[in-house]
Amino acid sequence: MSKRKIVVALGGNAILTNDSSAKAQQKALEHTAEYLVQFVENGDAIAVSHGNGPQVGNLLLQQEAAHSEKNPAMPLDTCVAMTQGSIGYWLQSAMAKALKAKGIDKEVASIVTQVVVSEEDPAFKSPSKPVGPFLSKEEAEKQMEETGAKFIEDAGRGWRKVVPSPKPIDIKEVKVIKTLIENDIIPITVGGGGVPVIKQNDDYIGVEAVIDKDFASETLAVSIEADLLVILTGVDNVMINYHTPDEKVLNEVTVDEMKKYVDEKQFAAGSMLPKVEAAIKFVEGNPKGKAIITSLENIEAAISESGGTIITR
Repeated sequence: MSKRKIVVALGGNAILTNDSSAKAQQKALEHTAEYLVQFVENGDAIAVSHGNGPQVGNLLLQQEAAHSEKNPAMPLDTCVAMTQGSIGYWLQSAMAKALKAKGIDKEVASIVTQVVVSEEDPAFKSPSKPVGPFLSKEEAEKQMEETGAKFIEDAGRGWRKVVPSPKPIDIKEVKVIKTLIENDIIPITVGGGGVPVIKQNDDYIGVEAVIDKDFASETLAVSIEADLLVILTGVDNVMINYHTPDEKVLNEVTVDEMKKYVDEKQFAAGSMLPKVEAAIKFVEGNPKGKAIITSLENIEAAISESGGTIITR
C-alpha cells in the first residue's frame, strides 16, 4: 500500500481514565502512542487531533474556584488553548518515546490551533454545550443577571453555563500543518476542536464557544487533502438498533446508507452522531477519501482498512 495521508482523531478515552491527574493522563497517552506509531511503521503520514472535554471542564472549575479581582478567571477560548498546550505536550512526549522505542527517527510538534467559525452561525443564538461548574438555581440566576450568560438545568445535577457550538469553516494554521507533514513531521493539532475564532477584517477574535472535535478533525482532513479520516472511539464498530434484539454491527457502509440511518435517528446526539456526521462530510468532500470509525485497540484493522466501520462513497 502506498503512503497515505491520514488524520487520526482521538476520543477522550485515549487520554483520560478514572484518574484525572496529570500523571495518569500521561500514562494513558503513552499507551495510546504505542498504537499510533503503528501508522508510522506502515509508512503513513499522520496528523493527530484530540478531544479536551473533561480537561477543559476541570480547568474551568479551577479557574472559577480561584477567581478574584486580582486573579481573574480566564475566558473559555483561552482555556481551550491552555488544554491544547498541556495535552499536546503530553502527547508529543509520549509519541517521541514510542517512536524511539521502535527505532524511528521522526519529530512530533504540537500546534496551538485556531479554528475559524462564522459569526452568523445559528449556534450563537442557541447556546447548547454545557461547560464549567454546577451551580444552584440561585447562583445561576445571579450569574445570568450579572453577565448575560445562559444557564440550563443539567440532568438533575445542578445548573451549568451553556455556550455555542458552531461548525468549523477553516483552520488558521493550515499552512503550518501542511508544511510539517511535507517535512515528515507529525503535527498534533485542532485539539479540543481548536480555539474558536471569528475573522473581523484582517484580525481573528476568540469567542466563548466549543467546537466539536470530530467536525474540526473532518475540516482538517479536507484541508490537508487526507486519504483517510480515522475517528477513534470506545467501540470497534458503529451499530444500529443499539441495545435492542435487532442490534447490528456496521462494517462497510456507503454515505447514502449512513445518511438513512441518521434520518432514522439511530445515533445518539453528542456521542456517536457527530462522529458519523463528520465521517459523512469528509467522504462527501473528498471523492477518493474514506472514513473509519473504530476503537484504539482495533487500530491494526483501521490501518489495513479491513475493520471498524468503513464509510465510502
